[in-house]
Amino acid sequence: MARIAGIDLPRGKRIEVALTYIYGIGRDSARKILEKAGITLNTKSEALKDQEVARIREVIERKYKVEGDLRREISTNIKRLMDLGCYRGLRHRKGLPVRGQRTHTNSRTRKGPRRAIIKKKK
Repeated sequence: MARIAGIDLPRGKRIEVALTYIYGIGRDSARKILEKAGITLNTKSEALKDQEVARIREVIERKYKVEGDLRREISTNIKRLMDLGCYRGLRHRKGLPVRGQRTHTNSRTRKGPRRAIIKKKK
């Protein structure tokens, strides 16, 4: 089983798809990585030789920021915005959408489930 960047790649999948299991690598960057490593896109992940895995690992380490490093960088960027007190930082702090989406009816993912409002009888 191929292990790259601390992630066990799934068996039986094309290597192009298997690389997307690594945080920070999508389909497009997986294609570019395989192109630089000289591996065909249709190769199954279980059929990779140790040399090919080493080439993929080398390309990723040299060119891309993935997994823990990327997560750490993103969280520090968010913390920086919150410490500055800028608009985006305040939205992060309050748990509201950051990129200008409407909140009157939508954004349940960020806001959480609706809270019931109790109305008084007259």
